[in-house]
Amino acid sequence: MLPIVVLHLLLALAAPSLVGWLGRKAFWVLASGPAVAAAYALSQTSAVMHGRVPTEQVEWVVPLGLALDFRLDTLSWLMLLVVGAVGALVLLYCSAYFAKGAAGLGRFAGVLVAFAGAMAGLVTTDNLLLVYVFWELTTVFSYLLIGHHADRKASRRAAMQAIVVTTAGGLAMLVGLVALGVSAGTWRVSEILADPPTGGVVVAAALCLLAGAATKAAQVPSHFWLPAAMAAPTPVSAYLHAAAMVKAGIYLIARFAPAFSHLTAWRWAVLVLGSASLLLGGYRALRQHDLKLVLAFGTVSQLGLLVLLLGYGTRAAALAGLAMLGAHAMFKAALFLVVGVVDASTGTRDLRRLGGLARQLPMTAAAGLLATASMIGLPPFAGYVAKEAALEALAHDDDPLAPVLLVVVALGSVLTVAYGLRFAWGAFGPRPAARAGSVPTTTEAGATPVVKQPPLLLTAPPFVLALLGIAVALLPQLGDNLLAPHADTYPAGEPGHLTLWGGVTPTLMITLVVLAAGTVLFWQRTRIERLQERLWSPLGADLVYRRSMRRLDDLAADVTGATQRGSLPFYLGGILVAIIVGPGFALAWGLHGTTLPGTAGAADNAWHLGPFTLVPFDRPVQLIVVLVIGVAAVLAARARRRLKAVFLVGVAGYGNAVLFFLHGAPDLALTQVLTETVTLVVMVLVLRRLPPYFSDRPLAASRWVRLAIGAVVGVVMMLLVSAAPLARVYPSIAGQFPDLAVTGGGGYNIVNVTLVDIRAWDTVGEISVLLVAATGVASLVFLRQRSPRAPRVRDEGVEVRSAALEVASAGSEGVRRSRWIVAAPTLAPERRSMVFEVVTRVVFHAMIVFALFLLFRGHNTPGGGFAAGLVVGLALAVRYLAGGRYELGEAAPVHPGLVLGSGLLLSAGVGLGSLLSGQHAIESFILDLHLPVFGHVHLVTSLFFDLGVFLVVIGLVLDVLRSLGAEIDQQQELEGSRR
Repeated sequence: MLPIVVLHLLLALAAPSLVGWLGRKAFWVLASGPAVAAAYALSQTSAVMHGRVPTEQVEWVVPLGLALDFRLDTLSWLMLLVVGAVGALVLLYCSAYFAKGAAGLGRFAGVLVAFAGAMAGLVTTDNLLLVYVFWELTTVFSYLLIGHHADRKASRRAAMQAIVVTTAGGLAMLVGLVALGVSAGTWRVSEILADPPTGGVVVAAALCLLAGAATKAAQVPSHFWLPAAMAAPTPVSAYLHAAAMVKAGIYLIARFAPAFSHLTAWRWAVLVLGSASLLLGGYRALRQHDLKLVLAFGTVSQLGLLVLLLGYGTRAAALAGLAMLGAHAMFKAALFLVVGVVDASTGTRDLRRLGGLARQLPMTAAAGLLATASMIGLPPFAGYVAKEAALEALAHDDDPLAPVLLVVVALGSVLTVAYGLRFAWGAFGPRPAARAGSVPTTTEAGATPVVKQPPLLLTAPPFVLALLGIAVALLPQLGDNLLAPHADTYPAGEPGHLTLWGGVTPTLMITLVVLAAGTVLFWQRTRIERLQERLWSPLGADLVYRRSMRRLDDLAADVTGATQRGSLPFYLGGILVAIIVGPGFALAWGLHGTTLPGTAGAADNAWHLGPFTLVPFDRPVQLIVVLVIGVAAVLAARARRRLKAVFLVGVAGYGNAVLFFLHGAPDLALTQVLTETVTLVVMVLVLRRLPPYFSDRPLAASRWVRLAIGAVVGVVMMLLVSAAPLARVYPSIAGQFPDLAVTGGGGYNIVNVTLVDIRAWDTVGEISVLLVAATGVASLVFLRQRSPRAPRVRDEGVEVRSAALEVASAGSEGVRRSRWIVAAPTLAPERRSMVFEVVTRVVFHAMIVFALFLLFRGHNTPGGGFAAGLVVGLALAVRYLAGGRYELGEAAPVHPGLVLGSGLLLSAGVGLGSLLSGQHAIESFILDLHLPVFGHVHLVTSLFFDLGVFLVVIGLVLDVLRSLGAEIDQQQELEGSRR
């Protein structure tokens, strides 16, 4: 079963190329996927019938107990056969339906085959989570198929409507699936059905499953998306809306009904949804003039019948429902394909313009009439056998609701006969001019169309499906034997039977009355249409949906206008207030028993706050540092000048570094100092393009508000960090880190080993974020495409702003030796600082060497790739600040993207290397070598991972310097030259 899904995937990926190579004939190759699925189902018929259920399991996430489980029982066998057989015929039909060179045909073919694969996976999987995965795949693929004609507004609207409605139901279904799996303690569907869980959560889960099934099966009140989806090409309607997608909802009900049909909530929901859809769909079909809309509303009606039968909960009704499921797939798919032939041959689907096609399209007419006979329940067709079984099941049921449901099914069958005859007569009866009492075609629908003869490949698939409706009905006992195993899993009622002739019985009389009443309704169709027009009817579900979405859009615009003001302080303030209201309220509720300082505890200065104890400081010097940080924070909140606020925030950051150092974390202190320094440099670069003050308006009141919010958030976060460890359920793994760092990571610096070994996957994600951030910053700043090479002094056109370069060019060696930095002559004299240039010349190479020292010693002492990369970044920043953008180009004449990509590739490549060697991803190897010159060398492969981090950080800083520094410099120069 898994190979079948993979085959569909491969064919879907190859479809665009096949269509480009073979044209429409590619559909013949693509039909092999569903054909193989149907052939596999047929090959397993004997095993399924005798209870030897084929199963497959592929391990997926072993620690969580998740696996790719597939199982082919009776219901899955029937659905796989329907999905495969109808899908193969529809794909063959496509090869003649679409015009040569039709736009988007390759994409359409790939999506249609992918949808068939998703349906095959959905009906065969035995895993709740995979059910949802395949379920949503069908939703996405159906969206693409319904909206195939993207240039048409009706197609786009129908596709959006379908995905919104079915996705909403799918989310509800996901809640039900998760609740069901958690309650049962397993994700396998077969195990849950074998021993269904109980309780209120299970009832809610069952209703959530019904919600998802009802939206996919187009049940009232979410039925409106199905008629709108008729904007899709006819093969889509024949496959998705007759045999596959809508049947996914029916399949879900049939799958879980044996376990939940005894629940009162389930039972009433099924009866109400099914009855309303059965009657409303048939009623709406009586007034449609588009052949596809007649079939669409008829599909809503018959899906309601299937929901009734398969969700009712008795064996006999379930058997009838399974028979109707197969029969409906055959006759409704055939009818949709017939409509496609009629549309392609005449150019219209309006039954007021059609007629007389029985002579001109005899094969198509035969297929349409045979399928219609099965739909309205005439013997000897599959539809008749299934409907008789349904009437028998309800007539002999002792449930008090059975008579009511019998009347509902009979009324729905009357409507089916009426709109079925309307369809057949409108397409294949006499021409409109020859019909008694018909309206003039010139005023309502136009002239009678010219008929073109369709190719055989267009008429053969619906004819085959129509003939299958007879062939299946002639073997009712075989169908009984094949479908009974699933019907027997239902907990209530007597076993039912499928029969072509059961003698003269009350249900036969009901059938005759149904046929007669439906014929009368058809005969009086004109009066019925006029009566429907005069009757009051509530707002249609489609109109209610559109108005609701419009109101939702208006509400979203209002909320956006009220909250998205373009003010960063407002956004940040909202986030911080949310922290105060949410976690802050929870903490306040839990800490209402706070005692005052001075209570005896773990220390003389301990504070007992609810369930935990706080020690304000270990040493007085910590209190001094905290006071400095607090003063800096308060002054930063009150500051009006941007530069002043930036430096005050920097003071707070350096104070945190001191706290790290005082608590015995020199590695964190080093990283904090370097990060704070780089941040200050970046902020100063940004401030060059911002006003010196935050605002020209008085900010006294707002400064106090910001100060209050900041203080409260600080207290909340302090308490939250203290309280969070109390919620731990399992023992902390932090105590094992020292041993893991030495034995597994081969190093004594726990911080660095954690980053590059213990939690290396997290680090890969973090450096990926750094890469994206650097790319985002550059894309926001650069006004033009970035050159792959940084500007350098040797480039032509470099403006000489100092006489030093002119003298040097003339050959004065003395002057040349006096240049401490390469790009000094490109700076204006007032911007040069000889002291800064000398210091830069002295410290740059020392900083690079120090960075390498941190890189190679970081595994055992404070340092590592991150800190080393920051040191190199600071060295580059010093070069830039001393000599401008040309100096930066001389210091690092390489594209930042190359450095970023190389670093990420190196870090991820270490993980790939571990996998290729048969180990876990990013698993380190420890090598102890003795080299002649270096002596004993202790090498850990995580060093290469750390080297990747080192390169990513360098690339990030370099990209920021080139974008916020060099690029802004050039923009200012261009602006100055224009002025």
